[in-house]
Amino acid sequence: MSAAALALVLAAALLHALWNLGAKKAQGNHHFVLASSLGVALLWLPVAVYVGVDELPRWGWPQWAATLLSAALHLAYFNALLAGYRASDMTVVYPVARGSGPLISSLVALVLLDEHLGVYGALGLAGVVGGILLIAAGPALLARGDAEQQRRRKLGLLWGLLTGATIASYSVVDGYAVKMLAVSPLLYDYLCNLLRVPLALPPVLRDRGGFWPALRRQWPYALLVAALSPLAYILVLYAMQLAPLSRVAPARELSMLVAALLGGQLLGEGERGWRLAGAVLIAAGVVGLAAS
Repeated sequence: MSAAALALVLAAALLHALWNLGAKKAQGNHHFVLASSLGVALLWLPVAVYVGVDELPRWGWPQWAATLLSAALHLAYFNALLAGYRASDMTVVYPVARGSGPLISSLVALVLLDEHLGVYGALGLAGVVGGILLIAAGPALLARGDAEQQRRRKLGLLWGLLTGATIASYSVVDGYAVKMLAVSPLLYDYLCNLLRVPLALPPVLRDRGGFWPALRRQWPYALLVAALSPLAYILVLYAMQLAPLSRVAPARELSMLVAALLGGQLLGEGERGWRLAGAVLIAAGVVGLAAS
């Protein structure tokens, strides 16, 4: 993986951890999903228009099909992630989601996109996934303890795995779009978000009375997500144009270095030693991926 691609992934990892902290603190549901999508549609409109004037006339049905599919998968991802944050700790849901996602997407990329991993890449991928699982579980997953804590941890693992499956799905679709269909990462991400707005409307329309009260409580976090989430993923899409998906997807998990510290310092989530050990393992894994 080139230095430029790695730099893009590093910046994206920091931004990704920060907006996930905001999403966790918001404790949002379908109202938060719609508010965040509307925020993206407004904040990023000028840039999207500037890029789209030249590119959109060249789009055919494959580009639009990929965009619509990605929008649906991203909506499923965000809803699963928020449900996990309501049910469990960020330092359980986030690492399991981020660990299982790149594992699945890297394997799919090796099979469908004809990519090759190599020895260092395989060891790096194992390090990333192993470090994330260590952060998520540590020794407490199988230990006896407080029943409620164990229940929350297991719910976090389940929601994290479901979220990871959606991550793997949209990563493969988006990797194909930016590499094979040569779409602009910025325009592609914006239109994916714009298409998520009508998809996110039905549950809000069934619960109209709750939208404005939720928005008054959660608007700072919705604004944070609207500003940072697209930027983080646009950087990843550009990295996908420079490096194989099987390297980029796991390298994104450097965000766990930030999330492990934020979860302990700002959210009061314990087991800091195990989480830092997992973060070090992730960093070593990313070095292996970059060297492959």
